[in-house]
Amino acid sequence: MADQPVSSVPVAPAGLSRRAQRFIETEGIRVHRQDIRRQSDAWVEHGIPAAEIERAAAFQDRWGGLALPPAPFYEGGPRILDADRPEEIPAEGWSFPAGDCRASMAYSFMIGPDGTFGLDAHRWTPLHASTDGWVESLALAAHARRWATTVTRITRKAVDALDLGEFEPVPEVQGVTDSWWRGRDSLIAVYRGEAVGLHAPQCLEAHIYGGLDEWALHGD
Repeated sequence: MADQPVSSVPVAPAGLSRRAQRFIETEGIRVHRQDIRRQSDAWVEHGIPAAEIERAAAFQDRWGGLALPPAPFYEGGPRILDADRPEEIPAEGWSFPAGDCRASMAYSFMIGPDGTFGLDAHRWTPLHASTDGWVESLALAAHARRWATTVTRITRKAVDALDLGEFEPVPEVQGVTDSWWRGRDSLIAVYRGEAVGLHAPQCLEAHIYGGLDEWALHGD
């Protein structure tokens, strides 16, 4: 039987914030996704554990074929969320691709052995504890850009000098190496992934979204 046509209008997976749900359903596009399970027998013959194939298939069920607007860092992030053949990262374990880059990059986007979303560069660098966290961060960035009266980009030592004492972490982005912080009238996104994964401190960057009122600080 031929595959059924896929609606281009995505339905947000369960468990996300209302902000992220709106972001997916108004800004995202769903395209055809490959069926990982059809390749499982061949992959098992090549030594890939069945449990790792099923883990990639579960990702595909939840996220496969979802195209979202570019991220404000990492040259926009994956073009389309799309799993592929799992591979073993030395000293880390089994991971699988999360989707192709939009441009030629010095790293790839992967889902780690523990489900984290991150970069495979000179070293494995988890950005968020799950793909949900990555998508929440995209939604929050889009929201902050829309409502902030000022947006300030800082780099390198200025990022480390940020005083976050009166800020609280934004839990839904599930930050690991990257993080979001909410203050009295501002949101701050800190992007450490390239600096850590590429051993490149010059890549450390933060975006400060200022002039936000009580609603705009959350938007959910």
